[in-house]
Parts: sequence; C-alpha cells; structure tokens
Amino acid sequence: MTSPWIAALIAVFAWWFFTGAILLVVRRADGGDAVAHGRNVFLSIPLAALGVAGLVVSSTEMTILNVYIAFLSTLLIWGWIELAFLAGVITGPERRPCPAGLTGKPRFIRAWHTVSHHELLLLFALLIILNVTRGAENTVAFWSYLILFAARISAKLNLFFGVPRINTEFVPQPLQHLKSYFRQGPITMAFPIGVTFLSITAACFAERMFSAPSPEALAGFALLTALATLATLEHWLMVVPLPDAKLWRWMLPETTQVTKDQTHEL
Repeated sequence: MTSPWIAALIAVFAWWFFTGAILLVVRRADGGDAVAHGRNVFLSIPLAALGVAGLVVSSTEMTILNVYIAFLSTLLIWGWIELAFLAGVITGPERRPCPAGLTGKPRFIRAWHTVSHHELLLLFALLIILNVTRGAENTVAFWSYLILFAARISAKLNLFFGVPRINTEFVPQPLQHLKSYFRQGPITMAFPIGVTFLSITAACFAERMFSAPSPEALAGFALLTALATLATLEHWLMVVPLPDAKLWRWMLPETTQVTKDQTHEL
C-alpha cells in the first residue's frame, strides 16, 4: 500500500467506481417513481456521515491507513453532494431552461441560479474540511477535496462558455433544463486557464511525491497526483474526441432517454 503505483491505481479505481455508482443510482431512479431520486439521497445520508467520521478520525495521525481513509472519506462526502445535485434535490432556485437568445451577464446570472445551492454546499463542505484538518498531521482529505472543488468549478465554467464536446448522455431527468445552458463550440480562455492550473497542480504534487520524506507522505502525494491528473484528463475530454462515456455505459441499465450528444461526463 506504500507503493505510489498502488496508490495511483486505487485513486483511478475509486474515481471510476464512485462515478459509476452515482450514475447507476441516478439512472435507476430516472426509471422509477416520482420520489425515487429524493429517497436515494435520503437513504445515502449514512454514507456521507461515514465520510465525515472518517475525515475526523483520519486527520489526527499521518499513517498509511489514515491516508487512504481520508481520501475515501472525501470521496464519500463529495459523492453524496453530487448525488444530491444529480437527483435534483440540491441544485438552485431556477429550474427552467435558458430562454432563447439570452446572452452575456443575464445568461450567466440565470445559469448561476440553476446551481447556486449546490455550489454553496460544496463551498460549505470545503470550509468544514478546512476547519477539521487545519493544523492536523493528515491533510490529504483537504487537498483531495480542493482538487475536486477547483476542477468542478472549471468544468462548469467551460461548459457554460463553450467547449467542442459536451456529453449530455448522463444528465438525469431532474436536470434536463441544464442542457440549455451548455454551449458547444470553440474553446474560450476558460479552458487553457483551467487545464494549466490543474496540470501545474498535478506537477506540484508529483514533485512532492518524488521527494516524500516518509511512506505515508509518498502514498498521500501519489493519491493527490493521480486525482489532479484525472481532473486534467477530464478537461481534455471536453476537447479530444474519445469515447469516455463507454467507461460507465456498459454498467448502467437502459433507459427510455436516448441522447446523441457526445462526451464529457458530469
């Protein structure tokens, strides 16, 4: 477990598994009754609580076990918030499609209102994790969450301002209105800024990994390097024509919703 390669593989598998599990739950709810999405969010609260407990316990001491507990606890917390968003439970006050012809600042404000509650919850969770890990020996949870937070904001801005490839295949029924706020077209300055920031982040953690003073630090920086690299790759998938949706499509149940739009997964 101290090998950086094992840590990186665990990070990649956890990213794939958590994403697939959330998509599976959401897609099954799309084919269920009207309260299925809300019920799933409620029933998964213990997983979020487990993540919070793991975060608190793992922050007290820097050990190999605590490094992995911190990382997985962060994914549990992040995953629950994302499930609440995809389920349409915690999104924003605006749930109508974007009016045709709306541009500029009014379009941005309206788009913000579609996701504002979700973004504020993400920020609140970041502040909680910062408070728990401030001065702690183990800060893997904070840096993991910060990577996810920054990558999420960058991805949303790119979808709003414009990217060549937008995948709406996995957009659930409660969020169908969000597709009208996406813009498919040439990249804007938001893309190189986001990719550059994430690439530098991955490089910085990689440098720390190669100079890690202990096995625990080595595993922690390997997890963070892999996560930042995955976030960078996800951004490139909004530009490079690769069938990334196949990573999860095979494991999901069929639905009546058929979408031909291609590519970057939520």
